[in-house]
Amino acid sequence: MSGFASFSTFGQDAQSTAAPATSAQNQADVQELVRQLQMLKVSYAQEVRKLRVLDAQVQALQSRLTGKNATAPLPAEAVPPSETANAPTVSAPGGVESSQAASTTQTAQTASSTQSRSVQDVLEQEQNAYFSRKFTFENDLTYNHYDRAELTLNGFLALNSIFLGNIAIDRVTSDSLTYDMIGRYAITPRLSFNLDVPYVGRATDYQQGGAGGSAAAIDEKQSTGKAIGDVSFSVNYKLLTETQSRPDTVLTFGMTAPSGRAPYGIKWYNVASSQFEEFAVPSRQPTGNGVWQASLGSSFVKTIDPAIVFGNVGYIHSFIRGFNDINTDPQVVTPGSVKLADVFYFGAGLAFAFNDRASLSLSFSDRINGKDSLRETGGSWTKIIGSQANAATLNLGFTYAVNAHTTIVTLLGMGMTPDAPDFTLTFKVPYMF
Repeated sequence: MSGFASFSTFGQDAQSTAAPATSAQNQADVQELVRQLQMLKVSYAQEVRKLRVLDAQVQALQSRLTGKNATAPLPAEAVPPSETANAPTVSAPGGVESSQAASTTQTAQTASSTQSRSVQDVLEQEQNAYFSRKFTFENDLTYNHYDRAELTLNGFLALNSIFLGNIAIDRVTSDSLTYDMIGRYAITPRLSFNLDVPYVGRATDYQQGGAGGSAAAIDEKQSTGKAIGDVSFSVNYKLLTETQSRPDTVLTFGMTAPSGRAPYGIKWYNVASSQFEEFAVPSRQPTGNGVWQASLGSSFVKTIDPAIVFGNVGYIHSFIRGFNDINTDPQVVTPGSVKLADVFYFGAGLAFAFNDRASLSLSFSDRINGKDSLRETGGSWTKIIGSQANAATLNLGFTYAVNAHTTIVTLLGMGMTPDAPDFTLTFKVPYMF
C-alpha cells in the first residue's frame, strides 16, 4: 500500500507540473496570433489607402482622356481605434513609419482630388477654353456701370478769385446688361472652338447744366437701346502643357463680326423742352463696334502650390469699314469710312483653391487703344478727339463647382482709370457635357 501511495503521489505531481506548462504555451500562441492579426489589419489598411490613391490617379487620367471629371474615390474601410492603438509599429522603407506613410498618402490623395476640379475650373476660366470636356454651354450675365462728369469753364478769372463767364456741367451715366450664350467644343485635348452670341441692353442718362452761368439749372434726357451684339468666334490651341519649369500655354485666334448696331450714323436730336441750345442726345444706343475685328492672344497658367499664377496678353486689330452715313446731324447725310485704333491688352493674377469645389482669384487687367479716325468719302482721315482710352480694372473672382457638370463663377471688376467702368459684375454658369 505504501508503494502504491507513493506512485499515486508522483502521478499527481507530474500532472500538476504539466498543466502550467500547457497553459503558458497556449497563452503564448494566442498572443502570437493576436500580434499577427494586428499586423495584418495594419497592412490591410495601408493597402486600402494605396488602392484609393491609385484609383484617384486612374480616374484623373481617364477624365483627361474622355473629358469627364473623376468620380469619388473608393472609400477605405475604417480600422477600429482600439485595434489601431494596440497595433505594433512597423517601419516602412527608408525608416519612415507606416502611420506617417499613410498620412502622407492621404495628403497626396487630397491634393490630387482638389486639383482635379477646383484647379481645373480656374485653368479653364483663365484660358477661356475647355479642353477636358467635349462640349460646354455657358450662360454669362454682365452688368456695367459708368458715371462721368465734366465741368467746362468758358471765361476768365478776375482779381485772381472771381470767375466771369459761362459754367457748363455735363454728366453721363450709363448702365448696360449683356447676356452671352457661349458654346465651347473641344475637338482634341489641345484644340477647341468658341462661339459667343451676346444680347446687349443699354440705358444712358445725359445731364447738362449751366444756363446763364448757373450750375443750378440742369436738364436731363435718357437714351436706350437693345439688340444683338457683335458675334465672335475663336480657336484655342494648347501650345504647351504645364511642367515643373514652364506654364500651361494656350494660343487664341478670334474674329468678331459687326452684327450689333453700329454707333456711326445714329442721329443726335436737341431736346425739345431744353433751355440749352446745344443739348442733344442720341436717338438710340449702339450695341456693337460696327467693324470687323481680328484678335490674337496668349494665356499662361502655372500651378505653384498652393497658388495658381496666370496671365494673358493680346492684340486686337480693327478693319476699315465704310458706312452710308457717319454724320450725327439729323439734317445731313455723310457717307464715309471708320478706322478704329488697334487695342493692346494684358493681365495677370493669382488664384487659390480652397478645396475640391471652391477657389478665389485676384487679378489686374488693362486695355489700351489710340485715337479712332473718320474719313468722309473722298476726304482725308480725321482723328476723333477723346477716343483714345486706357481702361484698367482690378478683378475679384469666386468659382464654385455645384456638381460634376455645373460651375458658378462670380466676377467683380473695379475700374482704376476714368476710361474703365466704375464697376462690373459678371455671373457665369458653364454647363459641361
